[in-house]
Amino acid sequence: MEFLADYGLFLAKAITVVVTIGLIIGLIVSAGQKGEPGKLKVEKLNEKLNKVKQRLESELLDKKALKEKAKALKKSAKKEKSEEATKKARVIVLDFKGDIKASASQQLREEITTILSLEEEIDEVVVRLESAGGMVHEYGFAASQLDRIRARGIPLTIAVDKVAASGGYMMAVVADRIIAAPFAVIGSIGVVAQLPNFHRLLKKHDIDVEMHTAGEYKRTLTVLGENTDKAREKFKEDLQDVHVLFKDYINSHRPNVDIEKVSNGDVWFGQRAIDQNLIDEIMTSDEYLQSKCSDADVFSISLKKKKSIKEKFSGDAESMLSRVVQNTIERLMHNKWFV
Repeated sequence: MEFLADYGLFLAKAITVVVTIGLIIGLIVSAGQKGEPGKLKVEKLNEKLNKVKQRLESELLDKKALKEKAKALKKSAKKEKSEEATKKARVIVLDFKGDIKASASQQLREEITTILSLEEEIDEVVVRLESAGGMVHEYGFAASQLDRIRARGIPLTIAVDKVAASGGYMMAVVADRIIAAPFAVIGSIGVVAQLPNFHRLLKKHDIDVEMHTAGEYKRTLTVLGENTDKAREKFKEDLQDVHVLFKDYINSHRPNVDIEKVSNGDVWFGQRAIDQNLIDEIMTSDEYLQSKCSDADVFSISLKKKKSIKEKFSGDAESMLSRVVQNTIERLMHNKWFV
């Protein structure tokens, strides 16, 4: 028994040392990665389309047709070399897939900074946007990043294949041109905020909750305390004010929209969205970019940051349920507005 006790104590010490060393190494590596720039991935869509096309032709065409095709390609290559003095337009493609927190905003921010740092002229930026909205301040920030492109005088096109609603549409209206797939969801110009109140449940079990604030409106509605009519009125007043700001933002970028008609929180699909002047044309992003490849060099870029050891471990350990709970708690505790 004495031997087992000594062995157990030794094992516990060994595990403690190993874990401590592991944590120290992890912190050192993580600290070293914080300042590292992300990895920039650049893909020329013209070349990608040509490779796919050539692969398909090699399967479909007979030998004679392939030889003729090869000759035609050589002639085309010579022609392109002779026309090198004529500069082709450059189109940059970005992707934004939004969640409630608009988490992709930071990546979008850095990608746009990279684009605007180029000395070469950019003829157009296309953003493939997909978002059903989320927190007002997060999507306001994302929209302000797109405004940087417009401020530099670079034409901006937003392509919506699935959804650009609420905060997603707030981003989309910044563009010079909005295209959308036939059944893409567009609109939802409204603001929502909801939270449960556990005051009666706590009171039933004789649990008191105290909250002290400095400033009359530091907190209006609460999750745990007793809510008053005055707090509710202030809450609604703030909600309406955010809605007015949202409508003004839409109207300033798309003045041809009947803002009072479309700002009731409703959504429109494809052609119906055109009828309301919410978008400019029915077209998928694939169709639009393929047409651009015929007379421009089209580059898709994305900036991916390396994850720290902490982020990798937390990402593996965190379940979908825990993420949902975390987002729900954040909603409940901070009275945040959502668009």
